Amino acid sequence: MRKQTMDRDWFATAKTLSEALPYLQRFSGAVVVVKFGGNAMGDDAAMAEFARDVVLMRQVGVNPVVVHGGGPMINEMLTKLGIKSEFVRGKRVTDRATVQVVEMILSGLVNKRIVQAIMDAGGRAVGISGKDDDLMVCVADDPDLGFVGRPVEMNVQVLRDLYRAGIIPVVAPVATGMADNETFNVNGDTAAGAIAGALQADRLLLLTDVAGVKNAAGEVMTQITPDEVRQMTQDGVIAGGMIPKTETALMALEQGVRAVTIMDGRTPNACLLELFTDHGAGSQIRSTEPRVKPRVR
Repeated sequence: MRKQTMDRDWFATAKTLSEALPYLQRFSGAVVVVKFGGNAMGDDAAMAEFARDVVLMRQVGVNPVVVHGGGPMINEMLTKLGIKSEFVRGKRVTDRATVQVVEMILSGLVNKRIVQAIMDAGGRAVGISGKDDDLMVCVADDPDLGFVGRPVEMNVQVLRDLYRAGIIPVVAPVATGMADNETFNVNGDTAAGAIAGALQADRLLLLTDVAGVKNAAGEVMTQITPDEVRQMTQDGVIAGGMIPKTETALMALEQGVRAVTIMDGRTPNACLLELFTDHGAGSQIRSTEPRVKPRVR
């Protein structure tokens, strides 16, 4: 039954919806790749909220593609199995035993949890990995990292087929090797950037556990240029796990993505704030440099 009385909250909600109209029009039909990761993935309430946001994006005409990580879940399973894990330049060193655990957790447990959450929110979703339909074909990224892949061939037609049918693709960052069909672990940010570039996405949203890229004074920068990113990395201001995120952002921009935002996935409705409000969220990296097309087959 409709309530006959209204308070300020209702008027504020209506005003917010009205102000969102230009953004809803702007992003109607746009492809937005969202990398979902961090500790929010292990929280049922945060997972459900993220799923509702993605379903809403789909409902208003956005074509979301979800790429996920799963580091905390992988760490937990590796610890249970007594397999030691270490990181080099923000990326997990992956031997043969580790890559088997990575595939099991990412393509199985994590991927299907996200798919189910989206379906529970009223959406349609299909979970795949980078191995399906040769979505991502990789070579070894670095001998020091073992079975960590760098995408060199992308076949994103399967993603287009899914979102054109009204289905939200959910991608686990596990890929096939180009030379011998070995399984490769791909950094989730790297995978999201490669997919966004191949799709010529309008936006790439990298959800993490920090508010954004911080300057030397510890302040979050809301707008950053590629040149500033390179200088901050050279100066050591950007370090650790933020390096693969900013590297991904630069790569995606070079391949045609219009803008990349690194933001805190624990912020309520972070994706909606970024896309549909003046406020935005996190640190947006945008380039005015000429773009080159990625290798896509």
